[in-house]
Order: sequence, then structure tokens, then C-alpha cells
Amino acid sequence: MVSSNKMDKTIVVAAERKVKHPIYGKFVKKTTKFHAHDEKNECSIGDTVKIMETRPLSKTKRWRLVEVIEKVK
Repeated sequence: MVSSNKMDKTIVVAAERKVKHPIYGKFVKKTTKFHAHDEKNECSIGDTVKIMETRPLSKTKRWRLVEVIEKVK
């Protein structure tokens, strides 16, 4: 899920997962953010995208956009 597209040719993708708490057993949402390269600036906030790992493109970018699975309405 794209959470930011304010940078030029860069998007921030938030990957969410549910992890069981070790003591209480409740499932907690954990979010990991990835900076991904978007060559055509085609993504908008809320889009569901597919990214893949690539060589380092900048200090923080190690991922690139493969395809936009679902556009936000």
C-alpha cells in the first residue's frame, strides 16, 4: 500500500503484518516502510503495488516498482 508519493520518482510503501504478542497472545499490527523507485510517477496514495528488491539506488532506496495491482478510487 502506497503511503506517500511526494518525492520525485520515489514512493513509500507500507507493508503491514500481524504478529502475535509473546506474552498476551493478542495479534498486533506491525508496519514496515520501504522506499521504492517509481520511474513514471504513476502511483498515488492508497494504491496497492508490487515491488521487488534491487541494487541500492540511493541512500534509502533498495526497491523498485514492478506493477500497480489496484488503483485507489
